[in-house]
Formats: sequence, C-alpha cells, structure tokens
Amino acid sequence: MAQPDSKKIFFENLSGAGKAIAVLTSGGDAQGMNAAVRAVVRMGLYVGAKVYFIHEGYQGMVDGGDNIKEASWESVSSMLQIGGTVIGSARCKEFRAHEGRLKAAHNLVQRGITNLCVIGGDGSLTGANLFREEWSGLLTELVEQGAIEEESVQKYSALHIVGMVGSIDNDFCGTDMTIGTDSALHRIIEVVDAIMTTAQSHQRTFVLEVMGRHCGYLALVSALACGADWVLIPEMPPEDGWEDKMCQKLSANRAGMKRLNIIIIAEGAIDQSNRPITTDYVKDLVVKNLGFDTRVTILGHVQRGGTPSAFDRILASRMGVEAVLALLETTANTPACVVSLSGNQSVRLPLMECVQMTQAVQKAMDEKRFEDAVKLRGRSFQNNLRTYKLLAHRKPESDLPVSNFNVAVLNVGAPAAGMNAAVRSAVRVGISQGHKMFAVSDGFEGFSKGQIKEVKWADVGGWTGQGGSLLGTKRTLPAKHVEKIAEQMKKHNISALLVIGGFEALLSLLELQTARGRYDEFCVPMVMVPATVSNNVPGSDLSIGADTALNAITSTCDRIKQSASGTKRRVFIIETMGGYCGYLASVGGLASGADAVYIYEEPFDIRDLQANVEHLTEKMKTSIQRGLVLRNENSNDNYTTDFIYQLYSEEGKGVFDCRKNVLGHMQQGGAPSPFDRNFGTKISAKAMQWVTNKLQETFRQGRVFANTEDTCCLLGMRRRALVFQPVVQLKDETDFVHRIPKEQWWLKLRPLMKILAKYKTSYDVSDSGILEHVVGSRPKELDAAVAM
Repeated sequence: MAQPDSKKIFFENLSGAGKAIAVLTSGGDAQGMNAAVRAVVRMGLYVGAKVYFIHEGYQGMVDGGDNIKEASWESVSSMLQIGGTVIGSARCKEFRAHEGRLKAAHNLVQRGITNLCVIGGDGSLTGANLFREEWSGLLTELVEQGAIEEESVQKYSALHIVGMVGSIDNDFCGTDMTIGTDSALHRIIEVVDAIMTTAQSHQRTFVLEVMGRHCGYLALVSALACGADWVLIPEMPPEDGWEDKMCQKLSANRAGMKRLNIIIIAEGAIDQSNRPITTDYVKDLVVKNLGFDTRVTILGHVQRGGTPSAFDRILASRMGVEAVLALLETTANTPACVVSLSGNQSVRLPLMECVQMTQAVQKAMDEKRFEDAVKLRGRSFQNNLRTYKLLAHRKPESDLPVSNFNVAVLNVGAPAAGMNAAVRSAVRVGISQGHKMFAVSDGFEGFSKGQIKEVKWADVGGWTGQGGSLLGTKRTLPAKHVEKIAEQMKKHNISALLVIGGFEALLSLLELQTARGRYDEFCVPMVMVPATVSNNVPGSDLSIGADTALNAITSTCDRIKQSASGTKRRVFIIETMGGYCGYLASVGGLASGADAVYIYEEPFDIRDLQANVEHLTEKMKTSIQRGLVLRNENSNDNYTTDFIYQLYSEEGKGVFDCRKNVLGHMQQGGAPSPFDRNFGTKISAKAMQWVTNKLQETFRQGRVFANTEDTCCLLGMRRRALVFQPVVQLKDETDFVHRIPKEQWWLKLRPLMKILAKYKTSYDVSDSGILEHVVGSRPKELDAAVAM
C-alpha cells in the first residue's frame, strides 16, 4: 500500500493526556446516538483523555452524583446496533435557569471536566453555548460561595463545546444530514411499502402522517422515495384551491389504471393562512369529493425506534471521532462548533451561526415568507422539492416543450437496488422536457437485438420501490455488437444515451466513444450514472445500490452476532461481495463494529493475520464475547475465507470458537434503501438535464452531432459536488485489471475502524481542523448534497 503523503497531518501530536471529556445526549432521541457516544468514548480514550458519560442529558449534569460516570472501553461494547440512547436523554427545565447551570458547573469542575460533547437538537446546542459563555462567571460565583478553590478558576478557566446534531427531523441548518434521519426514513419507507401492497389489493387511498412539526424533510423525501401522489409540508403550504387540484390528480391517476393513492403529510403541515392541515381533513376531503375508500395511518414514534441504519452508524462514528479531534484542537478563543456533513465530508461550522439560521427558517415561516424558508433550509432541501414537483406532477401535453429528440435509457452490468428509481426519474424528466423516451431491455445485448420500445409517463409508475432491474441488464459490452447497435440507433433515431450501471457501463461508454470514428450514430450525447453494489466506479465516491448492500451486510452481521448471545465466546468470519473493491467490507465493518477487515487495497500477510488473532484473543479474554471479521471476496488469492476461518479456529482454541458465513447475492437483492431511491432519482434527473443541454448545444443543420470528449461523460459524486467528467479523462484514474479506481476516498475510514476496534494506528486528519462558515460551506455546483 502507498506510503502516507508527507503533507498529510496525523493526530499523534494531538494528545488528550490530562484532559477530561464528557458526552451527553439531550432532547429527543435519535437512532445513531449510541454510535456517536461509542466513537467519542473510544476516540477519547485512544488519545489518552478521561471520558465521562453524563446520563439523562442536562438533568444528569445538574443532579450530578451517579449521573456522571467515567466511561471505559468495554462500557460502549455492543451498543452500535441499539436504537435510541443508552445513556438516557431528558428535557431539563432546571438547566434553563441560572441556578441549574451553576449546579452543573460545580459538578463538572469537581471531576475536572472542561470539554463537552453535546449530541442533540438546536435547543440543546444553544443551551450548551450559553453555558460556555457563562462559564467563567459561574466559576467566580462558585468561589464566592466557597464551593470550589480559587485555583480551580485558573485550572478550568475555559469550557470547550463541540456539538453533533441528533434529530430525526433533519431540521438543523448547516448539515446535509442529522444523526437519525436516515433511520427514520427507513422506518417510514418500510411502512409505506407494506401499506402499498394492501392499498393495491383494495384500490384504497392512504393518508400517512409522518413526524416534522416544523420541518417537512421526512415527508418530502419519503414522498420522493415512494412516488407519493401528494405531499404537504410546513415550508411550502399549498396554494389556495389546492383541495380541488389534489382531487383532480388522484382521480387522474386512478383513471390511468393506478389502483392506489398515497398522500404524505408532515405533522406540522399548514395552509397559506397558517391553519393546520390534518390527516382527518384530507381523508374527509377525498371521501366527500371522490368517494374513494380512504384510510389514515399515523406513524408516530415508530419513526424514532428500531436499529440505526448503516448510514447513521457511519455518520455518527465519523462525527464522534471528528468531535474529539475538534476538542483536542480547541483553544480558549475557539468558538463552539458543530460537526456537520457536507456532501461526503465532515466539516466544522460555528454552532451559533447554524442555530441562528435554523431559527431564521421558523421566523420566515411565521411571517409567511415561505420561499425564503425553503431557501434557508439549504440546497439539498430545495433540490428535493424541485425534483418531487418535476416527477410527481405531470404537465398537460399542450404545456410540454417539443424537442423532437429520442433518448434511450438502459441498464448495464449487474443489477443494483435503485436502478429502477433512476430509470423512472430519467423517463419522467425526459418527457417533461419534451423528449420521446425509449427503454432498452437487457443492456447492449438487447439493444443489438432491437429490444427497444417507447415508454410513457405512467409506464414507470411504482418503480421507485422495486429492487433489481425491471428493464433487465446484461454484462455484455457494445464492441461485440457495435454494428447492430448502430443500426438500431439509426432505426429508432436515437439522439442521446443514458447508461445506468457499474464498471461495465464505464467500459461501454469508452468503447462507444472509440466507435464514433466509424459510426456517426454514436456521435450523440452519452452520459453514465454509476449503479453498482461494489461502489468501484472511478469518478464517483458513491454508486446507486451500495447503500442498500451495506444495510444488508450490517443487518445480517447484527443477526449473526446476536445468534451467539448467551453462548461461549465466538468469532464470525464473514465474506462480502465487491470484486477487488473493499468498499463493502470496510464500510460494512465500520457500521457493524468489526474487529478486522481484509481487503485487496491493503495487502496483508500471515504476520498480520497472526497479530489480528492475538489481538482478538486478548480482547476475548478480558471483555467482549463476540468477534466479527470481514473479508472481501477477492482480497487475497491464498488467504481465502476458509483459510482465515481455519487459522482463527486453530489459534483461538480454548478462548473462542469460529463460524463462517458467505453473504453472497443477498447483498444485491431486496428493496432499495431510501438513500438509494433518492440518490438514483436525483442523480438521474440531473443527468437528463445535462442531456437536454447537450442536445441543444450539438443540434446543427437539422441533426445532432456530438464528437467531443465533453459529450461522453460520467456523472459522479466527488467530495461535496455532483460533477460531469469525460470518461476519457477517467482512464488515468482507473486500474482496469482489478476494475477499481486508483484512489479511493473510503480508505481514509479504515484507520477510524481500527481505532474503534482498539488497534494502534495513524489517522489522517488533513481534511479536519478548518472551521468553515454556514454560507460558504456549500460549493456552487452542489445540487444533490449527498443525495439526500
């Protein structure tokens, strides 16, 4: 493996010796909070600091006593997969009063705690900042009362605060995703998918209420993910007369042979006069105007419960480690910060800037400045709303532009969950832009055989929640059938291609671009959207399907570990998919709390295996009961899953026994996760908008002619932005033999996984340490904001 770049900074010089860090969860609970607590505790201990739990939030800080306990490495074992917060959370009136904060300061000083990691919403973080600002005054008061010594004021002169936002509503400005939001979306989509089957059977309309008293994010994104007919959110009240429009839409959908209707309402939904819109009002409206059999389902606290998703576990773990680094680097003059997610990166933002912007959203809503409220929510929210309107509400034929362009969509390579959502999005965006959309069955093999047909708006209804590839997909590359494909392009007058697939899709576009010299039919705009569970496509940090596969791995690992509960000590060896790409194994290992992960990108030998066995043996003797080892399927030709299983079995005799499990194709199956549905929907919509622009640019003298590099692109997510990259330029970034990118961002997460598994390692913090500002934290081109 390549040696670390000398410019990179490693945190060995950031010592926590002599420091005390306390972690608390406050306000409403959210899935993933435990993963954040675990990361703070283990990273804090790793750097040599003392770490304390504060049980029951600010109430525990005020009451002191046993509510503030020192944490050990073992005290956070087996909590990664548990929902809610195991250290408790409570709303505290006492802390809002000066006397309560005085008690809290006394309790912290007694234990030498001057570093606080607060996991909660904007109210909890505002309280923490006030506490920090009052800190020196509170200590002076305590000296005057004789509660602490004068020297304590000097020793503990400054209180340092770092916040992490735990809220299922995703209502905090400055971060793309808050801890718990993705898991809440999982709960909602599970319910909606289940309801759709019964609604279809009886031709019913269902009105669902989801959480979001002041923020419509959950309602909006779940509506986008399930293709709901109508959505009502507080930030964008419907125009007057919306009742008739909604009923017309429902009626039109039924007339188009749709057997069900889904309406999603945020609990804080209002009309233009700030009057609440309730589920019962909407139900009565549908029954009265249309006579449809209508039912109401209020999801309630189901959305807060259950095990955290893979996304939330990884997000919380990354944020927890970043929070500890921020506390280590802070000085008396550093403002309180909040650790946020921007695109695919952890960033630090001034806490009060974020809080003020969050409060500005509510102020705009109170003053009926709803467009301002949507803008203040951020680019991700705006893009969600724009995409939903584009895909859910079909314009009349007379209002559509006429482009006279035929655009073909096809899937290439192995199936990936979310492909169907991407196809639906492409078809509907294309139609709304005036194109005729054609679907190609069975990839380029089907293309060569003429398996091409025009698709209409209604043909892709209900596709978002379907797993696999409804169009059919093959690994066949176009070079084999290039002449026949050119014939079909000419026959159907195809003016542009949208290819959704994995590494084969990239190879296909490279072959088609080469074929432009021989066939003018391929001189058309071509764009690829990455979709593969392996996440091995150069030019994109994320691929459609990878999140669903990660959730399959994580939930299976949870079950496997649980199967050993109550038995003797046991280690599980798990094999994952991915070809030569170790993304699934590494990130799945981080999400499921693995002790070791073997991948091709990080070569290992028998000495490494032996060291891992010895490390696990020591842990088994002293603390943990279950161990988890993941191996990527092609990590090493000789050190196979069977070899590693036999090695661990032999070396662990007398301490633990072993079991192995090959996860196989279950990682490719199942309904797509909310993340993959939305990522597929939005990245595909953006790709189609690019196609439209390129068609207009390259249309000359009655025909489309596109033969430049920038007309054959891959649309990928790079750090914080969705970027169109000519496929030719990606050649230098690609290891074609092993079908992986030469540089992969997620390798930076591997040291984090090792630290949380109690290994000594180096952690690259070259991307950390920069305090940004809320307004400047979004690049201009970021429309997808990590797809959510």
